[in-house]
Parts: sequence; structure tokens; C-alpha cells
Amino acid sequence: MDERPANERLESAKDFPNPGNRENRLRKELPPEVPGRAPEQGGGGGEEPAPALTGRQRLVKGLWPPRFTRAQLVVAVLLFGLGFGLAVQVASNSDSDSALRGARQEDLVRILDELDDRTQRLEDEKQGLEKQRQELENSSDQAEEARKQTVEKERQLGVLAGTVAAQGPGITMTIEDTKGTVQADMLLDAIQELRAAGAEAIQVNGVRVVASTYLTDSGKSVDVDGNKINAPYRFQVIGKPQDLEPALNIPGGVVQTLEKEQATVSIERSDKIVVDALRAAKQPDYARSSSQ
Repeated sequence: MDERPANERLESAKDFPNPGNRENRLRKELPPEVPGRAPEQGGGGGEEPAPALTGRQRLVKGLWPPRFTRAQLVVAVLLFGLGFGLAVQVASNSDSDSALRGARQEDLVRILDELDDRTQRLEDEKQGLEKQRQELENSSDQAEEARKQTVEKERQLGVLAGTVAAQGPGITMTIEDTKGTVQADMLLDAIQELRAAGAEAIQVNGVRVVASTYLTDSGKSVDVDGNKINAPYRFQVIGKPQDLEPALNIPGGVVQTLEKEQATVSIERSDKIVVDALRAAKQPDYARSSSQ
């Protein structure tokens, strides 16, 4: 039996409340209980950890769905344009290479002969100029010799400028265009090829072709220096026929290009071609002779 006074026993009871009161106080101090998550059906025991992603899976997750910025879109468009331009250039080079790669041996030999002829023409021109220089240096009457060479040079320049008529051996090329598919750039390619092959005078449907000649499309017709011409297109060319005709017939050249457009091309050689369409001599507005 507890012999302590009644007041001491009362204080002890306050210091040590009954277990029921202590449990109620602890429940008030603790946070409310959260019900546990029910385990998924079919699972056993605890939750299994998520499987680790591989490098490829992380790359796919980072790239999809795609997220683009404006700067990235601009760069993508520029790269696409660059790639397209390179593809077109490669395709163009491949077409020209394939034309020569698929050419027959006779065509390749003819192309080499044409290059040799061009080299020979340049060499002959160089020798001619050297001869003129020597004649001027050795002539007893240098003034008379210079006058003769000046007259000859004027005649040659007149032929090139289209101010005088010319005649000589050459070819006549006729282009029949019943479909209306021949355009100005195709005729310009023919003129450039003839010039490269040594053509000295060219006339197309009565229009003299000179260094400043330009061609433009005009409906189903073509304008040459502002003069409208219609099919058939007739080229009269003075030069060495043995060089002019093969230059037009090389693989992938003028004739094959026109035939792909369903045009018909005929070439005739002749010992005498007359180019009589003339151009008015144009005086320069600003240039003056430096010898004055």
C-alpha cells in the first residue's frame, strides 16, 4: 500500500496519465494516416523496378516527339536547298559524263580529231601573226606593207562584224520544228558550237549573227536581235565543213538535243556558201583609238 500523502499521489497521477490518454495525445500529434496503395492485380509481392533504357531507346525518346525552334527550321531549309543544288549539279555532270562514256569508239575518235583541229587552227593563227611581224620588220617599205596588212585586217574584221558580205566553203543546217518545241537557248547552243568549231560567218533566216547577237523566245517563234524568225530555221555557215558538221553531231550535242525535242535536223556541205546579210557599222559612243 502506498504510504505517500494524498497530494503526492495526485501529482504523480498528473505526471503519468493513464495509457489511454497518452495514446489519444499521440494520435493527435501524428499526421493523419494515408491509406496504402493497393497492389496491382497479377503482381506478386513488392513492385518491380522499371527496366533501364538502352542508348538507342534514350536517343529515340529524346528525338520524338520532335521539338523545333525557328532557328532550327531556317537551318534545315538552307541545308535542304544546298543539298538539292549539289544533287542537281552531280546529276548534270553525270549526264554529260555518261554521254561520253556510252559513246562509240568512232565518236570518241572524232571528238579528239576536232580538238586537234582547234589546236592546229590556233597554232596556224599564231604563226600567221609571227609572219606578219617579221614582214613588217624586214620589209624595205614598211609603210606600204603596213597599209596592205591594215586593209586585209579591215576586211577580216568586217566579216566578223557583219558589215561586209562573205562567201566560202561551209555548211547549211536546216531545223524543222513542226511541234514548236525548239526554243531560243537551243539555237544559241548551235551558234556557240559552230563558233567553237571555227565558223567565220553565220546567217540565220536572213539575220547576220555577230558577237553581240542575242536570242529570245517569242511565243512559238524566236527573236534574233529583235528580228522575229519562224521555223524552219536555216543556218548558213562559212567555215571548214570537216570541222563544222562533226561538231554538231557529237554525242549529247546540238543534233541529239534537237532530236529529243522531236525536231528534224539536216546538214549539207557545200564548197560555196554566201552570207550576204549585213549589219550597219556602229560607232562607239565613248571608246577612242589610243593611237590618236
